[in-house]
Amino acid sequence: MSKPPVWDVDFTKVLGEFKLPGVDVDAVLQAQRKNIEALTAANRTAAEGLQAFARRQGEILRQNLTELQAQFSSVAAPGKPEEKLAQQTELAKTAFEKAITDMKELAELLAKSNTEAAEIVSKRVSASFDELKGVLKAPAKR
Repeated sequence: MSKPPVWDVDFTKVLGEFKLPGVDVDAVLQAQRKNIEALTAANRTAAEGLQAFARRQGEILRQNLTELQAQFSSVAAPGKPEEKLAQQTELAKTAFEKAITDMKELAELLAKSNTEAAEIVSKRVSASFDELKGVLKAPAKR
């Protein structure tokens, strides 16, 4: 008969069997559940942020392609070479400035998402330390 894999072990039962003096095992287990919930929430927040980033990036790409089509039409129209060069230079400048603005917006989206995820973990770590103080009971005086 083979032993069950390590991941099949019910750690709640294992820890419950140990009677550690001065440690509230139930409180430790509850704290670990909260830690897992916080990590899950942080991961969900980060994933939602990445989805928002990808959606916005797609919107920007569609907008840019539409604008590019319109610009090619205006550049292809007849006119003097000097006017065309001036027009192309202005279009290039406008496109560059828009690209910088779009990159800033996307960077801010990611930064916001990362900050929110980090705040979830940070709050949980702080609460975890407070809980640890309560879990480690003061030893009984003799």
